[in-house]
Amino acid sequence: MLRYVKVAKRSNIGSLSTSFSSYCDSQVATTSRVSSPRVYGSTPPSSTAYNHPRCLVAHTTSVPGNLQVHRRSFSSLCDDDSPLNQPRESMPYDVVIVGGGPAGLAASIRLKQLSQQKGIDLSVCVLEKGSEIGAHVLSGNVFDPKALKELLSLNDDGGENWTKDLLESQDSHATPVTEDAFLVLTESGGSYQIPNVFLPSQLHNDGNYIISLSKLTRYLGEMAEGLGVEIFAGFAADEVLYNTDEGVRGVTTKDVGIGKDGECKDTFERGVELLGRQTLFAEGARGSCSETIISKFNLREQSGASVQHYGLGIKEVWEIPEEKFKKGFVQHTLGYPLQSSIMDKTYGGSFLYHQEPNLVLCGLVVGLDYENPYINPYQEFQRWKTHPAIKSHLEGGTCVQYGARVLNEGGYHSLPKLTFPGGMLLGCSAGFLNAVKIKGSHCAIQSGIIAAESVYDSLTSGEGAEEKTVASKGEIDASEPSLEVTKYAESMEKSWVYDELKEVRNCHEAFSKWGVGGGLIYTGIAAHISKGKEPWTLPTPAGSDGGLKTDSKATKPAKEFQPIKYPAPDGILTFDLLTNLQRSGTYHEDDQPSHLRIKPDVASVPESISLQVYAAPESRFCPAGVYEYVDEKLVINAQNCIHCKCCSIKMPHEYINWTVPEGGGGPQYQVM
Repeated sequence: MLRYVKVAKRSNIGSLSTSFSSYCDSQVATTSRVSSPRVYGSTPPSSTAYNHPRCLVAHTTSVPGNLQVHRRSFSSLCDDDSPLNQPRESMPYDVVIVGGGPAGLAASIRLKQLSQQKGIDLSVCVLEKGSEIGAHVLSGNVFDPKALKELLSLNDDGGENWTKDLLESQDSHATPVTEDAFLVLTESGGSYQIPNVFLPSQLHNDGNYIISLSKLTRYLGEMAEGLGVEIFAGFAADEVLYNTDEGVRGVTTKDVGIGKDGECKDTFERGVELLGRQTLFAEGARGSCSETIISKFNLREQSGASVQHYGLGIKEVWEIPEEKFKKGFVQHTLGYPLQSSIMDKTYGGSFLYHQEPNLVLCGLVVGLDYENPYINPYQEFQRWKTHPAIKSHLEGGTCVQYGARVLNEGGYHSLPKLTFPGGMLLGCSAGFLNAVKIKGSHCAIQSGIIAAESVYDSLTSGEGAEEKTVASKGEIDASEPSLEVTKYAESMEKSWVYDELKEVRNCHEAFSKWGVGGGLIYTGIAAHISKGKEPWTLPTPAGSDGGLKTDSKATKPAKEFQPIKYPAPDGILTFDLLTNLQRSGTYHEDDQPSHLRIKPDVASVPESISLQVYAAPESRFCPAGVYEYVDEKLVINAQNCIHCKCCSIKMPHEYINWTVPEGGGGPQYQVM
């Protein structure tokens, strides 16, 4: 039975795996509403170009004629006057995991490892909004393998074969780090290298690997599928479902086949309920369902957490001449172009890694708590590449892929309560990223391991536990109360993940308080002397309204700054945004409602506040050109969206509600 479905690059997604269709066949055989299966995927999307000139043109994309993926059709529901009010089909699982990134896949693998080793099987599914596993995954990435080695060592074969395939085979292109460099760049073109002996130990990369995280997750997806995990790629979790006791009972997938006018098209299919005894949210930073859960259960308030802060990471992958390639070379920088002096409080820095075969992974991370609304992170990234210390690595090469994604920077201060009735938060959905180490995937994998072990113990302990499993009885006991697995949070607090985050808990605030110079000094002291044991906590700055300063509130009025004039792209080293956007493989079905929605209670903010007070910062901070003003009216080019989530964070008054589009839309990352 095929469970893990890969869909062709930039295809018009609308299919479930055959396991899903088979399940529907068995569950709804007596229901006349459901028609027989139909074949989708052989018809190209509309060849009509998008109406607005700033949008990518849709007719460049088509679906191969040999791509035929079967799914259960619910289009007959559209015969009813109100098809969107019809009941949904449902599929029960012991564990539903939302998000096919490192945390979610690690959890699914560990659950199935335990099922094999302890003899009580749990049914597990992973829901992934990207067209395939890895399509929406972007990271630097210098990878700390300790959590992965722990996960793989738990296999029956000891994990030796998996580890060798992943970290040693030529196909993986995982490249051991051979050299570390940390530079401070100056605007005049100079640079100063900080000796490694003065750097925090967390910036040392001995034993780490330069990898593609999107490739790693595809590898983990294959492993999970081989263990019996059902992976539904190309289907977005749209809504959280709740039990009568207010505990989480699962999620629904996005309805598909709805036109821009809100009417059902011929291709309409009702979303499906995926019900779980436990639902694990592993959507990455600023996940839409995760944020709903955090708000509903007041998880930040319950843990006493500060607001979460974010950075926007913008990345390119270059193929360079062999004579320029320095296998395993790792370089990080501060200074130009973000910080013009040691007192500059703009948070951020760059990375540049040499990965086999002849690739350079380079990018800039810009803290979204910056004040100047004229800053354009994409243009800052392009300008950064012109510095001699960067340009020398890229000259003669070709840019082959582009993308962007927000990352958590709040660290230990911003961790919410991890559990709630019916589920838990994993990985970057919770905020497990070490901003000083510039790494989060190892923490995500470890959180997935610990979550899986906690959930397995809770669902398989006690008399008659095996008979209660969905794997055994095929359904969820409706009388079973929502279970909160508090053991997960207790185990995480005792893990090395929390130790890492505690050690650097004040570093971000030090940069915000004292600028790049003071931040470096404080980070050095914390790393070499106090080791995170300082008896104080630097507070998060207050906003102008007296509340905690979110990244949105950090933006100051445009009248306090001068517009920034960025150089024109040369098309060789630097590129205009729409040219680069094509390298992301981004595609959305044109005829669907916008997934970027202005919140009704702040509907006047774009024109009256964002444009008039802040000079339209969304037209600059979006790394995909989604937002622009035409005749002083906001235009949203939702088709360009690369799912970075920046707009839901940095907008004045946070006026955008980022919801999921039809599953499978968005970027198609291959080596990010």
